[in-house]
Amino acid sequence: MSRHLPLHRGVSGLRNLSNSNDFWDSEVKDKTEKEDLDRNRASDQSYLSLRFPFRLLCPDNSPSKYGVTENGFASDPFSVGSPRSRHKLTVLFLKLSLVVIVILALTGSFWWTLSISTLSRGHIFHGYRRLQEQLVLDLWDIGELSLGASRMKEIDFCPEESENHIPCFNISENLALRYSDSSEYDRQCGQGSRQSCLVLPPVNYKIPLRWPTGRDVIWVANVKITGQEVFTSGSLTKRMMMLEEEQISFRSASLMFDGVEDYSHQIAEMIGLRNESNFIQAGVRTILDIGCGYGSFGAHLFSKQLLTMCIANYESSGSQVQLTLERGLPAMIGSFNAKQLPYPSLSFDMLHCARCGIDWDEKDGIFLIEVDRVLKPGGYFVWTSPLTNVQSFLRNKEKQKRWNFVRDFAENLCWELMSQQEETVLWKKTSKKNCYNSRKPGSGPPICSKGQDVESPYYQPLQNCIGGTHSRRWLPIEERPTWPSRSNLNKNELALYGLHSEELNEDTANSRTAVRNYWSLLSPLIFSDHPKRPGDEDPSPPYNMLRNVLDMNARYGGLNAALLEGGKSVWVMNVVPTSGPNYLPLILDRGYVGVLHDWCEAFPTYPRTYDMVHADGLLSLETSQHRRCTMLDLFTEIDRLLRPEGWILIRDAAPLVESARALTTRLKWDARIIEIESNSDERLLICQKPFFKKQAM
Repeated sequence: MSRHLPLHRGVSGLRNLSNSNDFWDSEVKDKTEKEDLDRNRASDQSYLSLRFPFRLLCPDNSPSKYGVTENGFASDPFSVGSPRSRHKLTVLFLKLSLVVIVILALTGSFWWTLSISTLSRGHIFHGYRRLQEQLVLDLWDIGELSLGASRMKEIDFCPEESENHIPCFNISENLALRYSDSSEYDRQCGQGSRQSCLVLPPVNYKIPLRWPTGRDVIWVANVKITGQEVFTSGSLTKRMMMLEEEQISFRSASLMFDGVEDYSHQIAEMIGLRNESNFIQAGVRTILDIGCGYGSFGAHLFSKQLLTMCIANYESSGSQVQLTLERGLPAMIGSFNAKQLPYPSLSFDMLHCARCGIDWDEKDGIFLIEVDRVLKPGGYFVWTSPLTNVQSFLRNKEKQKRWNFVRDFAENLCWELMSQQEETVLWKKTSKKNCYNSRKPGSGPPICSKGQDVESPYYQPLQNCIGGTHSRRWLPIEERPTWPSRSNLNKNELALYGLHSEELNEDTANSRTAVRNYWSLLSPLIFSDHPKRPGDEDPSPPYNMLRNVLDMNARYGGLNAALLEGGKSVWVMNVVPTSGPNYLPLILDRGYVGVLHDWCEAFPTYPRTYDMVHADGLLSLETSQHRRCTMLDLFTEIDRLLRPEGWILIRDAAPLVESARALTTRLKWDARIIEIESNSDERLLICQKPFFKKQAM
């Protein structure tokens, strides 16, 4: 009843106002009987002069006080010759003048529009586009709100079986769809593959140890692996682990750990180098490690300034990719089964396979063709397998047959067999294109046509032809600048990607400023539980507070360059969205790692694998395209990728950042908006994912 009180009061008030007007009219009537006729006329003229303009706009159909005389005859208050008639003519004249003025104004506006220059039209169109984008954003928000309060509630947590789930990798579902011949392990993304809940960490999950301690020791509760999988794994690098009560240690004092150093030293000698520290002098910086075990090979080479990307099939338990990422090393799910890898042609300086489980002699050598595609000219392919052991040929003719096929096929790919020691073989890819034309007719796979030779395929079917030969980036690794000089491409190198030096320099300068700002903003938040004394400076941020960084819209790799230049002990997964310009070849040629990805699909990694997610301009890029997913879908995927207490940095246009801020409450993120510059229309959204602990049942 209290809610309706104001409404009842308003109605009664209107009624009281109406009664008072009737009383006022009766008093006027009594008074006019006492007044003379001239004064009454003057009063009438004054009343009409105020009422007339409103009657022109809103004619009053109610009976007029002046419409009927006391004798019952209709009288015209505006009869000719009377003062009212002259007043009427004056008002009509003013009305016509107003119409003429409006016509003249419209005519002038029309001619002014026709006289606008081309440049002015461009500014107007740009402003119109911004208004249009804002309108689309507003309609999007209205649409979200129109769905009701149920859409604005917090997102629920996923069931326990989803704590290590990866959308797009569902083996049981793929088998039900009759995928076979190892294709059930492939990535299959459909409309139903999105995850609409928040993944909780496992029971007893702990924040990973900081780098470099976390490289050698991880919490066993953070990954899905059994003791049996630890002790029975057959890979060289898998065996070098020691399971303790709550931890898995990779720094065993046994000879196993020393085996990685000896193994990498052996590879360097096979190339003709003194040791693995000279890999960079030979043009090697980036390595693709196929079936990497648990990343010990890449962990050892990281200290030599070599960057190793681990790829392996999806595994529901004992995952090589999950454990490698938990150690703070680059890794992602990737498969040779049926589709090309999401890397451009000529991407890596070396490919490594140590008992990786791939049968290179199967499917007429098509897996070796894919290795050749992603390998730079002059790059190296290292294969360690019992199949390559010459001594085993004497006892097993089938192994000899399989080895002979791989050896002959590699020769037809124009690979040079540089060395073979025990179980390890090393080839070098040709640096000269004319080698393919000098082969015997019908020997080896053909060269891809220009239409087939796509530089950056996105999970396309494997091809049975040699790719990369039409690329303008065909340059032997020994002719490229060595690391770290190769990260700063010269004018001629940038021209291969359609860029000018000014564009890269501007991106680098902006990224340096951004990294300084990020660190200055994050440091007080991280050290908020350590109050400083009055007059003390803010504590300097630790260089190792972050390790795994995901840049969702990497552009030219500027964030990666700025972090390394700033001495931060991080590695960056540079992601180039399929919805924008593709500069992934540039990023890889600079000596970084990255991948092509559609952000309306799940990223090929396990939950809780990144310490920080960075998105600069991604929202603007995605909203400018035809949406197949919502901003909430994107943020739910970010939450899956992020470790508890991890950071999200979103820099974009102010309206988009405001919309993003509204969604963070549904994801239970702690969030704040920072104004970057006073004259900028961009904003920075800083979020942190809370650590929700699952209670043991």
